[in-house]
Amino acid sequence: MINADSAQVYAELRVLSARPSPEEEAQAPHRLFGHIAGTADYSAARWAEEAKAEIAAAHARGSLPVLAGGTGMYIRTLLDGIAPVPEIDPSVRAEVRALPVAEAHDLLRQADRDAAERLNAADTTRVARALEVVRSTGRTLAAWQAERVGGIADAIDLAPLILLPDRAWLAERCDRRLCAMFDDGAIEEVESLLQRSDIAANAPVRRAIGVAEIAAFLKGSLSRETALERAQAATRQYAKRQYTWLRHQPPEHWPRTESTDISKQAVYFA
Repeated sequence: MINADSAQVYAELRVLSARPSPEEEAQAPHRLFGHIAGTADYSAARWAEEAKAEIAAAHARGSLPVLAGGTGMYIRTLLDGIAPVPEIDPSVRAEVRALPVAEAHDLLRQADRDAAERLNAADTTRVARALEVVRSTGRTLAAWQAERVGGIADAIDLAPLILLPDRAWLAERCDRRLCAMFDDGAIEEVESLLQRSDIAANAPVRRAIGVAEIAAFLKGSLSRETALERAQAATRQYAKRQYTWLRHQPPEHWPRTESTDISKQAVYFA
């Protein structure tokens, strides 16, 4: 089993990212789960390279690699390749990442209007990425993304399956899972994360769903009940976006199923 979920790569968030339990991991080899420290600057490109290596290793052993997870950018990067964007000038990156997101979005509108109109003005990560690329390279991110290198779609026999269970069933399951997370260690995980001075306040691991809500509870600004309700709402909203992406973005010939027998949202065999 090879992880294709962007939250489950982090070592600090076993419970809050719903990583497989140690008992589940003992049933079969698991790869790329919890293997990255929250201090790391991780990306879809890095994951794709690691996934390629794990797929090749499984094939060499005569095993069938199974990719499970719903991070579409990861799967798209692995299969279709990645835009050959040059390394960003460190000084440009530092300058852009230090900007308030509203100011960065205004500057992006001047440098790359199409990207500014396409992106959510509050999306700190994507706005900064689009701005730093055009400032550092002189080309828009979209122009770079029109070129793709390194994909493996043509080199493997892929058997995809997209799971799209009943939305009400999914929402209830999300709510129930958050209750279990709060009871089974998620609060302690976030408490430990907040104590880490080596992990930046805007690090991706700190932006995982539930971290902000639990942090507010630990600081006394939210009750436990309200923190849980907000984390549940954020999870349902994310599941809705993920559901819509999986229904419309992958190729039409990829099979979809509404079965509720499998808890993962997407499974890929390579």
